[in-house]
Amino acid sequence: MKQILIMGRGGQGAVTSSQVLAIAAFNDGKHTLAFPNFGVERMGAPVKSYCRIDDKVINLREQVYEADYAIILDPTLSRHFNEKVSKLVILNSSKTEKEACIETTSKVKCVDITAIAIKIMGKPFVNIAALGALAALTDEVSLLGLEGAIKQQMGSKGSAVEKNIAAVREVYNIAKQKK
Repeated sequence: MKQILIMGRGGQGAVTSSQVLAIAAFNDGKHTLAFPNFGVERMGAPVKSYCRIDDKVINLREQVYEADYAIILDPTLSRHFNEKVSKLVILNSSKTEKEACIETTSKVKCVDITAIAIKIMGKPFVNIAALGALAALTDEVSLLGLEGAIKQQMGSKGSAVEKNIAAVREVYNIAKQKK
């Protein structure tokens, strides 16, 4: 079973990201479970959301204590990053991996998701676009599965759907080069 942690700030869409990721993995024929973990619900407060992906039914219903992968949507959350991640941390940052200085034993990859989101959507909506980096760097979900999940979650047509899919594709292509 793969366990993915998505960290962001309230209102940034970490919970939505884990739901879209779960749908994408389901579209790829896997079993999934997505759930949030946060304290007081308020805009800007740190939020954690999780997704479990497996080839068999998932019966585990407890907190994630060690994730395989993590996505950090807000780079300021990396300053005090103390989560256990075994394989890869994807950081939304324009910095290099050395400049990021994350305290972790796992591999770190920095992708400037904010710049791509602003270029394509006109706003820093990074939550869905970040899933493109996860798909490219881990092969846990397919790009086709993500596109289907976006359409399922946001509706099949419309400017927001098209822009999110375009952002996912661009982040995927840039992250694939870092693999």
